[in-house]
Amino acid sequence: MSKLQPEWHEEVHAEKIDLGLWRQILHLARPYKRYISLSILSTVALAAGDAAFPYMTRIALDRFVVPQNTEGLGWFAAAFAFLVVFQSFNVYLFISMAGKVESGLTYTIRNEGFTHLQRLSFSFYDKRATGWLLARLTSDANRLGEIVSWSLIDLLWGAAAMVLYSIVMFLLNWRLALLVMVVMPPLTLASIYFQRQILRAYREVRRLNSRITGAFSEGIMGAATTKILSREEKNLEEFELLTRSQRATSIRAATFSSLFMPIVLVLSSVGTALTLWRGGSGVALGTISYGVLAAFISYAAQFFEPVREIARIFAELQMAHAAAERVIGLLNTVPEIQDKPGLKGDWPKLRGGIRFENVSFAYNPQEPVLEEFSLEIQPGQVVALVGETGSGKSTIVNLACRFYEPTKGRILIDGVDYRERPLAWLQSNLGCVLQHPHLFSGTIRENIRYGKLDATDEEVERAAKLVNAHEFIMRLPKGYDTEVGEGGGLLSTGQKQLISFARAILADPAIFILDEATSSIDTETEQLIQEAMETVLKGRTSFVIAHRLSTVRFADVILVIRNGKVLEQGTHEELLRAKGYYHRLYTNQFLEN
Repeated sequence: MSKLQPEWHEEVHAEKIDLGLWRQILHLARPYKRYISLSILSTVALAAGDAAFPYMTRIALDRFVVPQNTEGLGWFAAAFAFLVVFQSFNVYLFISMAGKVESGLTYTIRNEGFTHLQRLSFSFYDKRATGWLLARLTSDANRLGEIVSWSLIDLLWGAAAMVLYSIVMFLLNWRLALLVMVVMPPLTLASIYFQRQILRAYREVRRLNSRITGAFSEGIMGAATTKILSREEKNLEEFELLTRSQRATSIRAATFSSLFMPIVLVLSSVGTALTLWRGGSGVALGTISYGVLAAFISYAAQFFEPVREIARIFAELQMAHAAAERVIGLLNTVPEIQDKPGLKGDWPKLRGGIRFENVSFAYNPQEPVLEEFSLEIQPGQVVALVGETGSGKSTIVNLACRFYEPTKGRILIDGVDYRERPLAWLQSNLGCVLQHPHLFSGTIRENIRYGKLDATDEEVERAAKLVNAHEFIMRLPKGYDTEVGEGGGLLSTGQKQLISFARAILADPAIFILDEATSSIDTETEQLIQEAMETVLKGRTSFVIAHRLSTVRFADVILVIRNGKVLEQGTHEELLRAKGYYHRLYTNQFLEN
């Protein structure tokens, strides 16, 4: 149904990393806590093994090589071999568990995101581009799965390794250990500066990526319109502007990342050089053994390996944080229309009486569509809404269906404010046929059955016969088992409209909506739908929105809507006799035809 489409916008986030976001991401990973626990266990064991290797070197030099002693060498070799096997097992366990966490968390984010999208109100989709939503559930979900399963675990390994290396170094020689640590303050300052710059740059990259995904989606869906209007060059210019902006921002982000790593390398080399200088002097003076010096050189090099790894992970976290903000932002979006707490139990059958009481509504607060609008519709009454584009016809129907709620006043269904009833009570009793029907990939039978998933083949065919669709379906090579293609692309607009009509009627709704259902189809199909409408809508509360006034002559009451108000009201014959606005519209259309 037509809605005001405000300009799409991208949300802006704070400059600092929000740890609360990551707590929510980890909460989503709870079903995989067994795999995460095993990953953590294997990671800590890997760090312990890495810390043991230089110490083993120290033992080898001081106990066997320098004194040229072979006593106990066999046991030492066996212990070293065991350590290698132990590390190999931990590597296997880590990779196996992390892979399961990655695939599982990506699945959970996509599943939760898709489920949440089903609950969100129409107003949410008014403000979001399709490409924005696709990016959240594809690239952003992948990014978070990778970060939690690999990068965060690697971060834990780096922290555990640094702690264990520090403990062993201080136990061996606290003076040399302090020399290794002397570069940590400048390294910390550099990390803080670069993480802010990288985060800012990658947020902009993700924002532009969302817009590019949206441009791709619109370009593909609107390819025919683009060619008809010869818009290829203009569209290409606009797309190039987006991609050039993303390229420039990506280069800026990559520049900061590329500067960060060399700074870490230089500072780590300074720490290693200081160890060599002081340790070499100690060996010459006899205050430090060869084994301790060799172990310290190894520890100094290995100590900055986790530092470099942590620096890399921080850079990745900056990129992923932007994705986390968007995914959690989507999952935390509260539907504007929700059931009141405690609305459970059995509710009376919906009869279809509808009353608007002084209803006001606006998609945009500065541009009201309805003001103090009142209307009463009896159960089973067929109401036609006619008027110029933008007069408020679709808004009235959207409000009646509770796709939106009034900003002022109230709407009663069967005498009760519909906010006092569950959404499902009303919307499970709705049947809608829109101007541009959407079919799902699959067969004609599957698309009609979408209106009632447990319907039998006989019920599906009966619904098709009711709307005069059975005849054209049986002329197709595979009948009801004919594939419709993506979006119904293998069928004509008229055929899609008839299938959409059959799908709606199969659900046996109490309230029926026909929104410009005949405006885009040929005369023959319009006649079929017209005949079906007069049969199917009898006894159902129905809204028929139409510009072709010949299609609403059978309505019980016709409302002429102008500027959000009822200008004229009556049957087709009564309005013609009144010789007002409706008479002029009808006469003009008749003369044109």
